[in-house]
Amino acid sequence: MGIKTYNPYTPSRRNMTGSDFAEITKKTPEKALLVSLKNNAGRNNQGKITVRHQGGGGRKKYRVIDFKRNSKDGIPATVIGIEYDPNRSANIALICYADGEKAYILAPQGLTDGMTVMSGEHAEARVGNCLPLSMIPVGTQIHNVELHAGKGGQLVRSAGNAAQLMAKEGKYATLRLPSGEMRMVPINCRATIGVVGNGDHNLVKIGKAGRKRHMGIRPTVRGSVMNPNDHPHGGGEGKTGIGRPGPSTPWGKPALGLKTRKKNKQSNKLIVRRRNGKAIS
Repeated sequence: MGIKTYNPYTPSRRNMTGSDFAEITKKTPEKALLVSLKNNAGRNNQGKITVRHQGGGGRKKYRVIDFKRNSKDGIPATVIGIEYDPNRSANIALICYADGEKAYILAPQGLTDGMTVMSGEHAEARVGNCLPLSMIPVGTQIHNVELHAGKGGQLVRSAGNAAQLMAKEGKYATLRLPSGEMRMVPINCRATIGVVGNGDHNLVKIGKAGRKRHMGIRPTVRGSVMNPNDHPHGGGEGKTGIGRPGPSTPWGKPALGLKTRKKNKQSNKLIVRRRNGKAIS
């Protein structure tokens, strides 16, 4: 993938960049694998906004991705095309199994049309294949990693990311996640070989407010420009500090840096080293 720039024929175009979609080989999605999703605009079943800054945006349908890769073990599948997915940063690949069934998977770097992928214990450890961690060589880069065997991949699914298999011991495999965290995962969990494609996704500059609105993201107003009755940071003559020991949410709760992970969370025992470099005691 490459980054495309534009001639600055408007002020917003001057700093805008986009993907050149060089990896994309198939432009229309597979109708059988599309699902309509309701746009809730951040509202719950009472119509109250529970997640701010959501709403509007272009219409899109959800592509059903096979994160489990366990229903067609041992059956080879051919890559038909690489597609754009509006619901995620990564691209997706449409594959067709030898028995004619089609499915979507995350498209790793290096996966191209005509290549063959396979899943299961007897699959080779090569790009696009999905197999248990017990069968993957130490040092391999992987993505779409399961946390619970059979549940489907939950870790390392966004564009350009990969985890590395660092060790295998007993019932667990140790992974180094993209954040730097070292974590143990059951060794019978599955993962897909390779690095998630579309690695230049983080280099795209949105360029203008309207493009953010097309993505379904509404404006965020800073608390410091509000009145005191609207936000704890508000009020004062001209630019002033927030007037509190630390930044707060509009409802007065601590924000920006407050640790929210429970200290007695069950999975703490599986984390060998946190992403801040501190070992779990």
